[in-house]
Amino acid sequence: MESLPAIFMDLAIILVAAGVITVVFKWLKQPLVLGYILAGFFIGPYFPWFPAITDAANIHVWSDIGIVFLMFGLGLEFSIKKLKKVGATGAITAFTELVIMFLIGSSVGKLLGFGSMECIFLGCMLSISSTSIIIKSFDDLKLKQQKFTSTVTAVLVVEDLIAVLLLVVLSTVSVSRSFDGAALVGQMVKLVFFLVAWFVFGIYLIPTFLRWMRKYMTEETLLILAVGLCFGMVVLASQAGFSTALGAFVMGAILCETIEADVIHRIVTPLKNLFGAVFFVSVGMLVDPHVLVQYWLPVVVIALTVIIFKSISATIGVTLSGRPLKTAIQSGFCFCQIGEFSFIIAGLGLSFKVIDETLYPLIVSVSILTTFVTPYMIKGALPFYNWLDPRLPDKFKKRLEQYSENANKDTGNKRGVRFFLRKQFTNILIHGVILAAIALLSASLLKPLLDKLFVDAGIPQIWSRLAGMAGTLVLMSPFLWAIAVKNVSKERLKMMFETYRHSQAVVIPMLVFRYFVALFFVGLVVGSYVNLAVGFLLVIAVMVIMLVLYSRKANGFYAQIEERFFSNLNLRQAQASFRIPKGMENEFSMERLRMTQYSPLAGKSLQEGNLRERYGANIVTIERGDNIIDLPGKDDLMMPGDLLTIIGTEEQVSKIRGDIEVEADMLVHDRSDHELHMYRYRVDTDGPLCGMKIRNSTLSHHRAMVIAIERGGNKIVNPDRDTVFLPGDMLWFISPEEMTLKGFESKLIKI
Repeated sequence: MESLPAIFMDLAIILVAAGVITVVFKWLKQPLVLGYILAGFFIGPYFPWFPAITDAANIHVWSDIGIVFLMFGLGLEFSIKKLKKVGATGAITAFTELVIMFLIGSSVGKLLGFGSMECIFLGCMLSISSTSIIIKSFDDLKLKQQKFTSTVTAVLVVEDLIAVLLLVVLSTVSVSRSFDGAALVGQMVKLVFFLVAWFVFGIYLIPTFLRWMRKYMTEETLLILAVGLCFGMVVLASQAGFSTALGAFVMGAILCETIEADVIHRIVTPLKNLFGAVFFVSVGMLVDPHVLVQYWLPVVVIALTVIIFKSISATIGVTLSGRPLKTAIQSGFCFCQIGEFSFIIAGLGLSFKVIDETLYPLIVSVSILTTFVTPYMIKGALPFYNWLDPRLPDKFKKRLEQYSENANKDTGNKRGVRFFLRKQFTNILIHGVILAAIALLSASLLKPLLDKLFVDAGIPQIWSRLAGMAGTLVLMSPFLWAIAVKNVSKERLKMMFETYRHSQAVVIPMLVFRYFVALFFVGLVVGSYVNLAVGFLLVIAVMVIMLVLYSRKANGFYAQIEERFFSNLNLRQAQASFRIPKGMENEFSMERLRMTQYSPLAGKSLQEGNLRERYGANIVTIERGDNIIDLPGKDDLMMPGDLLTIIGTEEQVSKIRGDIEVEADMLVHDRSDHELHMYRYRVDTDGPLCGMKIRNSTLSHHRAMVIAIERGGNKIVNPDRDTVFLPGDMLWFISPEEMTLKGFESKLIKI
């Protein structure tokens, strides 16, 4: 018999161990991540009493796949639009926590005797909190409806993005083994370029493709396509010099903006859970107890650093964003742990061999300790505030209140100028990246292809260069128009000057800069195809750009492209019956929530649910299969599986979410308390059932269901309730109760 490859045995050991341990952790109501890590320790090389993994290289590949699915799932939950919605609170808190924890973490590493690169990695690992552990703690403590949880969620959104960017920065630092400022800036510029390019082209192409193919799609084909796109972006990111995690995250964020996002997230989640388990088990396999015994002091010191200083730094960040002290403390105490991103960062350091192998089990141990502490820190935040508040000086509290009130105040003129500049720079960045991508693709692909075709045909090379240059400029023309003269006219300039009053010193230079950028890209393309004098290039560039600026076709073509892009970007929002006006976006929040079968509202009418009075929110639509109920009435039911569009304040929607998206505590339910019993009974002439109808018999009082009657060699299946029992009938019935009725004992047989 042919021997079985080692990977089958390894996967069997990993999954069986993970399954057994996580059942125990589910019973103990502890995070499953800790169970996976413990399972990895038990089957790892440092625990000799269980079978050990034989092929570590293959398991490393599986764990890399696990990282891809974890990041892909994170991207599917991310939504690029969330960045705008979280506002200043998320950004200020996340960056404050990042800076403080990086400095403190690096300093602690120095005190513990770590090397320079290890201190850098340690500072980054201590800067990122665990989204999964915090959300799990909210679920366990029933805190999802609390006001401060929305602040925590906003910070986690920004932290996740920062963590992805840190992977890129640390990869660059690991290659150079030092902080090379020029290389780091170049890598960040490259990152911004690829992120914008992938986002723009992804949003333009992928939702359009999915819309065309929707009628041919099933969940099976959608799963295959989504995973294929994910790994396609992983390969693209790797070839561009970035981590696989970044590619998976970007594709998840792109697919999150499609109307298929909910379905993709649901069907990908089992894969993410499976390979995520393999990843965390592989993390546990690297835990060496001898190292922990030897380095117990660093573990304790780092764990205390995380618990104390992450809570303080997050509290400072939330306070700086303008939130009240109570909200700041409740939010800050949630960020007292490290988790999955710390493992990924540590794994990155090991792969580049810039950190010592002992640092990995140290970080895992710190994560375990801080995870156990997290629920207690969250519960202790409010008592700590109640203890602290009376002891703070009144003058200090008044200053905090005044700062919170004035945090978002601004003058109209300054706000208008900032809005104008932000809009202009966004326009230049997006269209500049598109133009740069077209220019690079033209120079690297189109130019050599045309040269070969024209040379093979015996045509002078100059004609291939001119053809390539002309074709590239035509393709770039709508974006050149957008970057140079979009929204610019005499009437609009006059309106801008009146709006921004005496801000011509800002408006005019910015408009001139737009022309310069457009001219630069024209010169870039012309220079890459034709090696002429600079002056001649500028003449050609000016002529071309003048033609482009006044080209109605370029204007119309760009309008079609822009319309398609924003249509795709807003496709998921367009599922709602209406869109909240821009002026009211801060006051209202509208979300689509899937009602689970465990929700206390499932099966109730809107009147029975009393949503308006209990939560203050309204249900705008109920989607049930292909049926959509707009503005449902009080008698309309809310059924499991319904997709409800909820409108209200962020706090109201957050409160109702906890009662709609209710997950089961156990996935496999024990039916021992709900067992049905089957009985067989022969009707005698003097028996208690003879001559009675089924509906009038004593069986109905015990919720017994007659499923068959044998009479004269024939079987009556599911008899009518008016059927009369005759002597000699053999009854078959089911009951949830033990039948001990008088007169039944001698003839009643339990099957």
